[in-house]
Amino acid sequence: MGSPLERRRRRRLRRIANGPLHRYLSRPFPKKTLDYRCVDYLALDLETTGLDPKRDQILSAGWVLIRGHRIDLGSARHRLIRCDGAIPADSAVIHQITDDEAAAGERLGRVMRELLDVLAGRVLIAHHAEIEIGFLDAACRELYGSGLLACTVDTEVLARRTFERRNIPFRPSELRLHALCARYNLPRYRAHNAFYDALAAAELFLAQVAHRDNGNGFCLGDLL
Repeated sequence: MGSPLERRRRRRLRRIANGPLHRYLSRPFPKKTLDYRCVDYLALDLETTGLDPKRDQILSAGWVLIRGHRIDLGSARHRLIRCDGAIPADSAVIHQITDDEAAAGERLGRVMRELLDVLAGRVLIAHHAEIEIGFLDAACRELYGSGLLACTVDTEVLARRTFERRNIPFRPSELRLHALCARYNLPRYRAHNAFYDALAAAELFLAQVAHRDNGNGFCLGDLL
């Protein structure tokens, strides 16, 4: 029968016309029972004009593959996406993407096609993943008429579980990506750049599983 997510994938695949989302859904999701070390992951970050997928737009996307315990830097990509209208000033201060840069960016459909092709059959990694999932889902509905399904690991959720399991008190600010990276003595990169945040999430994920792994590995399902 498969997992509920896998059953949803098969049902949705039957209803979707040929195209990027159909190709993506044609690849089964990794089984939860697999050793996490035998799975390929895609660490992703999006920069957006705001936090509402129904109203705001994706400005840039960055991603990088993780194969086993290694980050594949040759797979790294950073894409600016064309934006309709002016970028809100409070948003531009954070990600530092100008109107001119956004106007020269690639079409959303082209970037989504590239992203879905590389994500197919892999596990998505993101920090506070509901933002990425929400915007990717909205983009898929706009472009292909159906939402996104993804097997996802949220590094923020993993951190919260670790704190709670060890009875370590924490403040919400300590769950932020760069605060957690500092906790694991990981490199600090420029914040609010889609590629660097994706790379930071990839490194954080590897640090988190390394601290949890006793040498015998564990199932992918323990991370989801």
